[in-house]
Amino acid sequence: MFNKNGFELLEERGFVFQTTHREEIKKILSEKSITFYIGIDPTADDLHIGHFFGLRMARILQDCGHKCIVLVGGATALIGDPTNKSDMRKMLSKEEVARNANEIKSILNRFVKTTGDNPAIVVDNADWLKPLGYIDFLREVGVHFNVNEMLTKDLYKNRLAKGGLTFMEMGYMLMQAFDFVHLNDKFNCILQIGGSDQWGNICAGVDLSRKMNFQNGTHRPLMMGLVCPLLTNAEGIKMGKTEKGTLWVSRSKTSAFEFFQHFVNCLDADVERLLRFFTDLPIAGIKKMCKEDIVEAKKFMAFKTTELVHGTAEALKAQETANNLFISGNADDMPREVIICEKQINILDFLSKLSIIKSKSEARRLIEQGGILIENERKNNINEVLQVKNEMVVKKGKKTFVKVIVKK
Repeated sequence: MFNKNGFELLEERGFVFQTTHREEIKKILSEKSITFYIGIDPTADDLHIGHFFGLRMARILQDCGHKCIVLVGGATALIGDPTNKSDMRKMLSKEEVARNANEIKSILNRFVKTTGDNPAIVVDNADWLKPLGYIDFLREVGVHFNVNEMLTKDLYKNRLAKGGLTFMEMGYMLMQAFDFVHLNDKFNCILQIGGSDQWGNICAGVDLSRKMNFQNGTHRPLMMGLVCPLLTNAEGIKMGKTEKGTLWVSRSKTSAFEFFQHFVNCLDADVERLLRFFTDLPIAGIKKMCKEDIVEAKKFMAFKTTELVHGTAEALKAQETANNLFISGNADDMPREVIICEKQINILDFLSKLSIIKSKSEARRLIEQGGILIENERKNNINEVLQVKNEMVVKKGKKTFVKVIVKK
């Protein structure tokens, strides 16, 4: 069913950061079902929490009755988006990109509807960009891009400052801009959504349509862009990084328990925002929950977020594991880590081998503050020589656990 309040829903839940045509977007979303798209480059064989955030915005619009296109960038991934990069992205082989694209397509149904009523359309820009001739592309698209203007865009600033911006990377914006025009011509797509780091690319597509209309005398409708903020915590630090690296959505890379724990460990100041982003609870209910008991609100948020990504069964299992760890300090399915270690070793040297400890100085500080337990024994001597077992449970602070598998 069509819901005319799509823009208001996005705005009250914090997804509206910038728009190219705010009033026009608000008006058209309230009047009729439109077609919009969100793009994902398959630079890895999985989605991370940032993709999940953007797809959450897409799902809200889809649930309001708007038609969703998910573009998997099988062509643009071969070039690499230079946004916020100080060095050129590692170039992937065509085989790697194709494999990554297939993996991403296989898990999209966890975030947007791909079957049933109003299913999303999944497309790959390799299907229309690869057949284009180089000269034809430059004549049709490249003629509309002023290099001086492009170099003022945020997505090129870091690369330009380092003196390493390549001609290949300059082409990325042209390709993404043309994607928007192509989707408009084929599917009447008039809105592109994404993260705020894609603002420059999205605006380029909007401008390209206008310039092509003027040059060719065509009557393509107004195309618009809307971006959500980057997913950061209350201190302005980008979310989605764990002690082991990126927070992925596939259990093979980030377990449901690790995913759950990441959100349980978030700052109190982030709980309300995350409940707005990742649940459908009314805003008044969210505010009430956070005011009454922020700890329980945080646990609920972690559960609902894990449920969205991994399903109810895995979320319940992660919740149970967390409860068992809190009570007993042990659980069979806690995160595991294999290290090589001697049978006797100084405690600081031992802890510095673990991914949950960033450095010896952090290990020293935690021990002095009583924040390290090994096999349920609190450690307070930085000079202690550990008698290492084959398996040892290490607890950092109140909520971070790891089972260490020791190989001699």
